Amino acid sequence: MHLPTKSSYLTKTLQRFSIVRCTLVSLAVFLLSISSSAQTCPANIDFEQGSFNGWTCYVGNTASVSGENVISLVNNNGPSADRHKLYAANTGELDPFGNFPVTCPNGSGYSVKLGNNMGGGEAEGISYEFTIPANQNYYSLIYYYAVVFEAPNHRVSEQPRMEIEVMNLTDNVPIECASFTFIASGSSLPGFQYSNNAVDTTSVLYKTWSPVSVDLSGNAGKRIRLFFKTADCTFRKHFGYAYIDVNTECSGSFTGATYCPDDTAINVVGPYGFQHYTWYDSSMTNILGNQQILNLSPPPPAGTTVAVKVEPYAGYGCSQVFYALLKDTLSVQANAGFDALICNKTGAQIGTRPTPGLVYSWSPSAGLSSAASSNPTANPDSNTTYIVKTTSSGGGCLARDTVAVRTSIINNAMQVIGRTDWCITQNDSAILQVQPTEKIQWVKNNLPINGAINPKYRVTSTGNYHAVLTNRDGCSLSTADQPINIEIPTRPMAYPVQYAVVNYPLTLKARTFGQTVQWNPPLNLNNPNTVSPIFNGVRDQLYTITITTRGGCITVDTQLVKAIKQVEVFVPTAFTPNSDGKNDLLRPILLGIKETRYFRIYNRWGQVVFESKDPAQGWNGRLNGQPASMQTLVWMYEGLGLDNRIYNQKGTTILMR
Repeated sequence: MHLPTKSSYLTKTLQRFSIVRCTLVSLAVFLLSISSSAQTCPANIDFEQGSFNGWTCYVGNTASVSGENVISLVNNNGPSADRHKLYAANTGELDPFGNFPVTCPNGSGYSVKLGNNMGGGEAEGISYEFTIPANQNYYSLIYYYAVVFEAPNHRVSEQPRMEIEVMNLTDNVPIECASFTFIASGSSLPGFQYSNNAVDTTSVLYKTWSPVSVDLSGNAGKRIRLFFKTADCTFRKHFGYAYIDVNTECSGSFTGATYCPDDTAINVVGPYGFQHYTWYDSSMTNILGNQQILNLSPPPPAGTTVAVKVEPYAGYGCSQVFYALLKDTLSVQANAGFDALICNKTGAQIGTRPTPGLVYSWSPSAGLSSAASSNPTANPDSNTTYIVKTTSSGGGCLARDTVAVRTSIINNAMQVIGRTDWCITQNDSAILQVQPTEKIQWVKNNLPINGAINPKYRVTSTGNYHAVLTNRDGCSLSTADQPINIEIPTRPMAYPVQYAVVNYPLTLKARTFGQTVQWNPPLNLNNPNTVSPIFNGVRDQLYTITITTRGGCITVDTQLVKAIKQVEVFVPTAFTPNSDGKNDLLRPILLGIKETRYFRIYNRWGQVVFESKDPAQGWNGRLNGQPASMQTLVWMYEGLGLDNRIYNQKGTTILMR
């Protein structure tokens, strides 16, 4: 049979599907071998160890080369934190575009996120290798996927993508019918919808979880590699990522092909992901049905063989025929899971992951998220023993199991006696108190406090406090964090003298570390209880500023305001920058100026050696890091006075050494 090349395959595919941007794919994989007995799944192919054991993780990049998309990957020697992420099934997180769960809703415990939403021309991959048993000539692989595409106006080779590659490593040949490249836009792919959450102005397409089967028959004893890849667009802007989830179930036949002797009907489920199904008897002459599920009521005699011919969606696989041998040897075991302790109504999952073809019923139903689920969440109001009944879909092979769920409540309320903020000079304190329980441990700033194990704890230092409470049932719960602030008084200070022009308002400013401010006396101030009151007077005035913090610490600062008749600017006629703490800076002395526009200093050659809008900064007599020589300097100043007039002045100053 002629197998299409990669180039012809992409061309054929892209004739049917228009251009897209970014892929987000979620896959769930399990092995189905059509034989007389169930097969053991390869270790951790389902990620149920909560790790990447057995999987190889890759990172790399993508590029468009001569009209072909090329994904280049290297072994990362383990997962990359931002490109290979493991999710547990109980996260409850939904995909932001398709609003479907990031873990496959098939009951498995873990899923993997492959890639991220950062773009950058990145590519990622994970692969798994296993050997088909030597006696298994009929072998099928089933994976679930949910895909999200962002659709920019790029050429085909530049698009983000999801590639699924299945390789016969023993013979070094690809299994073409099992390998796919997902590149699509519009609603041309079956099941795709537009997302309400677009990126910028680019629309987004998504497809919710869907299963697909691929045929590995005729490869008994061969080494097989599964390879899942995602890639951003080649322009490094648009992202692509995937969720991968592997189902643990490894069945020896189609679901329903093995049934219970007392079943009244059976539903034989054909391979997933095909467009058309036609069921036949073993002679391939009589048509039995044309849906994925074949209902047989009553069941035919054990040993009957049925066949299903499947036709794929255009460009996604090959026509195939699968056979199912019907046997009445199914044995059903009920599994209610391990006994559970629920603390403070947090809930616990009971039961086990679902097995296709089985039906579950729990009693009592009170406190369960679903009485028909194989693994519901239990959250009863009191201790409860639950019974699960498990049967085949045909009603036979009834089995029961029980599980005990205990509930326990810890009162984790914390009481604060006293103030949470106080000044150290007040000899105050705060006492934290919880209800007595079996074990108490007080914690400060996430570190246990040695010996603090009583219901009451007296706080003596600033920090965040909580208590970890443990009761006799074994439940452990923390209280909420309680911040306690013990303040130390700030030292008082005298503010620089402020010059106010008579009959022109001047804004004063106090320090801002307190909760309240009180200027005294309140004379000539518009508001004595603010940090920035406005002074308007004709006489000098000395103010005290009482600043009180939230904890009650008091600091008293002082501010002298001098009233002047006119705006004045003074610059010393000489300065001595010798670092003796006296007259080391050349700067203006301002009376009645509210804004400095510039203060410039020129040397004898007309070079600007200093310029600033901050009158307090001043020049230290150094040029390019070196002391300037003794000389006469020219300065120029421009500022805005309290009277809203512009003041320009210039003069000379001698630099003395």
